[in-house]
Amino acid sequence: MILLVRHGQTAANAAGLLLGRGDPPLTDLGRRQAAASAPALAGVTRVVTSPLQRARETTGAFGLRVPVEVDDRWTELDYGDFEGRPFSDVPSETWRRWRQDASYRPPGGESLAALGRRVREACEHLAHDGGNGDVAVVSHVSPIKAAIAWALGVDDTVAWRMFLDVASISRVAIGVHGPSLRTYNETHHLSSLNELSGGRPGAAASD
Repeated sequence: MILLVRHGQTAANAAGLLLGRGDPPLTDLGRRQAAASAPALAGVTRVVTSPLQRARETTGAFGLRVPVEVDDRWTELDYGDFEGRPFSDVPSETWRRWRQDASYRPPGGESLAALGRRVREACEHLAHDGGNGDVAVVSHVSPIKAAIAWALGVDDTVAWRMFLDVASISRVAIGVHGPSLRTYNETHHLSSLNELSGGRPGAAASD
């Protein structure tokens, strides 16, 4: 089983900013969200994390005594010139192109198709290691959605039709016939916090 875990809240999530390769820490709430996720990950034999601070902090908050591997393929989409800007700053024509064409690359940034290729490669690697136990992958909105697209065998533009909360968990089983999606956007482990932020419907990624 591959458990796809989105990192906890950052200030950019709370402010509604596009955050790709920026590297802020978690908020206090984000650290509590990460800690609350730990019981749902009992039984994993290893953790793979994005190199960005918010993912590594989330991983550290789990307190799991298992090997941790940093994998650049799980880093967030590069927003280029739109990095750190509010969603409202993106022109409507740009949103239209972005939603319709996975190969569209924002100025100075990365396309969904390019992200999808690196994430699919990472997923295939994990699938081949499937006999070695369950693995938790701590990552971001766009890579997790790309991993779900891989599991479902669909195009990367499906990301625009998916909503993903901070500190959520999604599960992909690996069987003899390939991957299958078991759960998506689990947040029941956060119910005691009574706060979720991020994921914004209609957005391919937001941090």
